[in-house]
Amino acid sequence: MKIIVAVTGASGTNYATALLRELAKQKVEVHLIVSEWAGEVMKEETGKKISELKKLATKSYSNKDLAASISSSSFLVDGMIILPASIKTVSEVLHAHTSSLITRCADNMLKTRKKLVIGVRETPLSGPTLENLWKLSIYGAIIFPLSPAFYHKPRKIVDLEAFIVGKALDLLGVPNKKFKRWEKK
Repeated sequence: MKIIVAVTGASGTNYATALLRELAKQKVEVHLIVSEWAGEVMKEETGKKISELKKLATKSYSNKDLAASISSSSFLVDGMIILPASIKTVSEVLHAHTSSLITRCADNMLKTRKKLVIGVRETPLSGPTLENLWKLSIYGAIIFPLSPAFYHKPRKIVDLEAFIVGKALDLLGVPNKKFKRWEKK
């Protein structure tokens, strides 16, 4: 498998780190793009640097590198996940503002009908944001609210992260056992 992972400046970069660890463990080829603000948010939330994320990827790119091989719709890839996705990025993807590598790759996923997962970690959501997410879903994106479940009785933050990562892997078609699946007793 070959996946593009984009990390933007929304809260929740810990989800991206956990996802990248699992993808590396499963030997999935990962092409990573990190926005400038993602680095700032990651530093604030976790005390870690973007260089730690880059070590987990097969290849990483500057968000400004519009000539990168992944910027072309001819680049063969199985899908893309934006985790976490800022509301700014959601709006740019919806309106085909392809002035960054993240939004250009996302636009390629939509126009080639490849899997695009958008992990939104924002609350509450405004009317315009809800409309943008709805329209993106109509255009083929999978809207993935980063809202963990509690039926698996999480005890630690890593249990909540594992649930989100497991669901993200499910959406990307990567087999996993990251969380206990729902079972009626």
